[in-house]
Amino acid sequence: MKKYYLLLLLIPLFAFQSHKYYLSLTKVDHIKASQSVQITARIFIDDLEAALNKKYAKSFELATKDELKDTDTYISKYVASLFKVTINDKRTPFSYLGKKYETDVIYIFAEIEGVKEISSIEIQNRILVDEFMEQQNIIKLNINDKKKSFILTKDSDKDLLKF
Repeated sequence: MKKYYLLLLLIPLFAFQSHKYYLSLTKVDHIKASQSVQITARIFIDDLEAALNKKYAKSFELATKDELKDTDTYISKYVASLFKVTINDKRTPFSYLGKKYETDVIYIFAEIEGVKEISSIEIQNRILVDEFMEQQNIIKLNINDKKKSFILTKDSDKDLLKF
């Protein structure tokens, strides 16, 4: 009987350990001195790898010695197709600058140049939402010395802020 109760206690513990959260964090900073918007996305490597493998039908082994040589091209294309920025009512493309791996996370760096002032900014982020229904993309903005944050999901994938 004791083994039965012990088993009943352990099952929920294992269930919580296998539960996975699907989150990304993207920082968007307006740097007035350089008239640029710097974008840094933080995404779990295995989640991005699964999305890239599915979308492009390739074997992306991110952060390994077997990583494909053209991985940056595919990451850039993937991010550009799902992450959109509209500044002052104008869709504004960004330049992919590169990536960095750290433990189980990939940092993706991008920049928009020639941005003097921001009176409004709209961010749409659909990264990973087609792959993971529970995906939440947290956006942290530092615009005009004001800090704002919001969470985007599959059902609510964009937000507009006016300054």
